[in-house]
Amino acid sequence: MGIHSRRALGPVFVIGFILVLCTALAGQTATGAREGLADLPGVHLWFTDSGGTGAPVVFVHAATGSSRVWEYQRPVFIARGYRVITYDRRGYGRSVADPSGGPPGTGADDLNALMDYLKIDRFHLIGTAAGGFVAWDYALSFPRRLRSLVVANSIGGVQDPEYQETMRLLRTPEFLAMPADMRELGPSYRASNPGGATRWRELEQTARPSSAQPPAQMFRNRVTFALLQTIAVPTLLLTGDADMYSPPPIMRMFAARVKGSQAVVVPESGHSAYWEQPEIFNRTVLDFVGKH
Repeated sequence: MGIHSRRALGPVFVIGFILVLCTALAGQTATGAREGLADLPGVHLWFTDSGGTGAPVVFVHAATGSSRVWEYQRPVFIARGYRVITYDRRGYGRSVADPSGGPPGTGADDLNALMDYLKIDRFHLIGTAAGGFVAWDYALSFPRRLRSLVVANSIGGVQDPEYQETMRLLRTPEFLAMPADMRELGPSYRASNPGGATRWRELEQTARPSSAQPPAQMFRNRVTFALLQTIAVPTLLLTGDADMYSPPPIMRMFAARVKGSQAVVVPESGHSAYWEQPEIFNRTVLDFVGKH
């Protein structure tokens, strides 16, 4: 009787084991690629990870985007052998804050926790626009984890009073009242690629799960130009020649402070060089990270 019972339970046991195994491997392919929610302190952070054995490259999106905006970068960097990680910052895309997790913390801490979760030691970090705020703060906080740093089209979050006054002159109420695509896509792109502009708007409109503003995360550091002078990580700066948020003179302020940094102006591009000129953006960044 007991023997027969064990035999009868055999198939059930096997099926149950398979279900458990499938659950454990949800979102993961034979190459190690996976996507899903990482349970981190105070947040369930959505990420995609291409897997593989190449050097990791992490992309940090703008305030008008989510992990979905890197569709021109992911396949190109993967094809070059890199392990590509994208994620939705707290309050964006499919990331979900834990209401019981207390204050929203910092973007740098969220990123660091994700790297621990993925068991990534050192990586290349690429941040655009508001994602550049996170990138600068991370480079100041956890420099030993970075192979290189790329900051594109970003005003950087610098708190020096003189710089803040320059920002007020650039970002007037009239400027901020314009639709996001008018502020962040250059006129050349909007005129030459209306389909791409439409796709950018679609991604911008779905970047946040509601009309509410994402939680205001703090910085680990009070970012100043003097503090940026302490960065020793190999750094590349990019901006568009038609970027109304961060025009070339702003980028040069950062390049003058970060020792040994390289600075590139992307032609016929606004505030979204990764999207407007992906071939130039990808080639420039790949050439840079390939040296580090």
